[in-house]
Amino acid sequence: MTQERLQLLFPPEQIAQRIRELGELISTDYSGRQVAVVGVLKCCFVFLADLIRGLDLDVTIDFVQIESYGALREPTGPCTLVKELGIDITGRDVLVIEDIVDTGATLAHLLSELRARSPESIRVCALLNKQARRRVAVAVDYVGFEVDDVFVVGCGLDFSERYRALPGIYALLPDEPA
Repeated sequence: MTQERLQLLFPPEQIAQRIRELGELISTDYSGRQVAVVGVLKCCFVFLADLIRGLDLDVTIDFVQIESYGALREPTGPCTLVKELGIDITGRDVLVIEDIVDTGATLAHLLSELRARSPESIRVCALLNKQARRRVAVAVDYVGFEVDDVFVVGCGLDFSERYRALPGIYALLPDEPA
């Protein structure tokens, strides 16, 4: 049996500062427009809540849920849409909020689904971008932090539904077997 170890990557203060900066940038870019914010559940909820409080915009919010990891550290196969979008985005500016963009497969699947609904525009904001693992080319317009090829938890991100409530972002490192 192994026990996980946590290594701090980004402390809460640094995360809060970067989210404020992202909010200012997004508010400037979308100034005077109404934005449909689409959060990707479950992991985005902490980041999304912090981000929208710093937006100086008229926003509506909805969520989608896509299953791709299960309880593993690696994607388990094809993406499955578990919760559909409940708002009409036809002709609207859409801002997708992701916790992390890893291989790009999940985001590419979602963007394809959203584009089929004829929005005016779609941009992506991710708390973390893991470029080293990218297998599918996707544009991430707003990035909180670049992260190396490590499994991360905290600030909404989980491993088997654990560690979401950690206020910082940590690398999850397995210990050697006992």
